[in-house]
Amino acid sequence: MSQSVRAGGNVTEGRFESDLLGKSYPYMVYLPEGYETSHNNRYPVIYLLHGSFGGHKDWQRKGRLKRTVDRMIRSGRIAPVIIVMPGSKSWWIDGHNEDAGSAFMEELLPHIEETFRVVEDRGWRAVAGLSAGGYGAINFAMAHPEKFVAAAAFSPAIYDPLPPSNSTAWRHPSFLKDGMFDGELWARRNYTAYLDHYLSQQHTVPLYLTAGDRDPLNASEHTLVLENRLKPHQPGLVERQVLPGGHTWGVWRSSLPRGLLFIDRYLREPLPTPVQDVLEREP
Repeated sequence: MSQSVRAGGNVTEGRFESDLLGKSYPYMVYLPEGYETSHNNRYPVIYLLHGSFGGHKDWQRKGRLKRTVDRMIRSGRIAPVIIVMPGSKSWWIDGHNEDAGSAFMEELLPHIEETFRVVEDRGWRAVAGLSAGGYGAINFAMAHPEKFVAAAAFSPAIYDPLPPSNSTAWRHPSFLKDGMFDGELWARRNYTAYLDHYLSQQHTVPLYLTAGDRDPLNASEHTLVLENRLKPHQPGLVERQVLPGGHTWGVWRSSLPRGLLFIDRYLREPLPTPVQDVLEREP
């Protein structure tokens, strides 16, 4: 591991060998100020996903994550939290190029819980992402609502029934079968495939959505469709904002603090006592 030395939280790069991917799985992780000295504390964790053809360093390099999170924790707007920024060559799905969805759920989450002091419980775990990462975050939340207490998606690529012609999904290896876009795979992996399951089970995952008012992919329209589909199931637990801008880092940098504030309403605070003692007292 390599670590940056700056005031506030630390951003560290890590990797582990993934059996499902057959290669190294990279990630960046934000550790809040005081993590190294609070030896008995365990923290909530947010998994923050990058977009199409992006990488695990995007949120730190382009999204100014450390600056934003340091400021919000120091001001008391959010509680100290660990943020994991994984890397994926797929759209966070089991696609034609790699089993990124299974690797995320079956390998990354256990690795993080073994490596860092996070609470291994739904109440302390959330997921968020931008564009294709927003698509991934919504899919994970709906397919595994028992795992996540809240979610946020910024300009999510949740196109229904198919992506627009200017979406990179049409040329991404995740969806290419024999060089052609696989529409059947898209239908099986989009959130619409998980919606009935999600609406029929007991958990609700509060969801925060943003999109730019000049988004060339019409992300705002698609977030409105999702909001309307979820409202009857979880009234008051879906929040949607339209921000000035397009499908750009300007929108996503503006979305990040808003999404963190929303998630913080539902994410449980760090535990200074033995975790099992607290969980046993949960109703």
